[in-house]
Amino acid sequence: MSEYKKIDPEKEIENICNWIKEWFDNNGPKASAVIGLSGGKDSTIVAALLVRALGKDRVVGVLMPNGEQKDIEDSKAVAKLLDIKHYIVNINPAVEGEKKALAEAGIEMGNDAIINTPPRIRMTTLYAIAQSLPNGGRVANTCNKSEDYVGYSTKYGDAAGDFSPCADFLVTEMRQIGDALGLPTELIHKTPSDGLCGLSDEDKLGFTYDTLDKYVMTGVCDDAATKEKIDRMHKNNLHKLQTIPTYCK
Repeated sequence: MSEYKKIDPEKEIENICNWIKEWFDNNGPKASAVIGLSGGKDSTIVAALLVRALGKDRVVGVLMPNGEQKDIEDSKAVAKLLDIKHYIVNINPAVEGEKKALAEAGIEMGNDAIINTPPRIRMTTLYAIAQSLPNGGRVANTCNKSEDYVGYSTKYGDAAGDFSPCADFLVTEMRQIGDALGLPTELIHKTPSDGLCGLSDEDKLGFTYDTLDKYVMTGVCDDAATKEKIDRMHKNNLHKLQTIPTYCK
């Protein structure tokens, strides 16, 4: 394993859990954590950290297929493994309703809008559930540092949330944390995808997470074309990591 990949996962787990506890003490002492469960490594790891930090009774999982989701059994397996309350909300009627409403207004959705509308509806669903819980809820962001670096997320979709426990960890580091938590290998190391378009994340990015992580941490990329693409994506997507620009009088 390269030096850039080495962390002390047990220590990081302790630190993250302490941070989660402190954040909730200050921002919702009785509130539950609400998290979308995709069945992928990031949501699985964050959910496990939330259970460890807050206890299973204060964690609510939400499964949000857009019609049929081929790997939804993985999401169900996470909820069962962690023994947390969970809901299944099929967002397809909302997605199709939005498309229909726009079409009736004379608007033809562009490809980016078609891709990003389901994640935004999923985030709307998480906040609706969070605000409907007896003691309130706080929505967990499950982004990691690798995907944030190249903007591989939807603004106000999966890039949103009230708190983000793992945004400073690379994909390779997240896998180490997942392994240290004792989570199933088939979930932590399965080929990542968004569950919406049928392609893997790495297929859509055009490079592997190992390549991206190495470049983020060391500045070294053996392929000039890949380096140029990563740099371009990073520059073009920085706005996703910034707060809303505000004019000050």
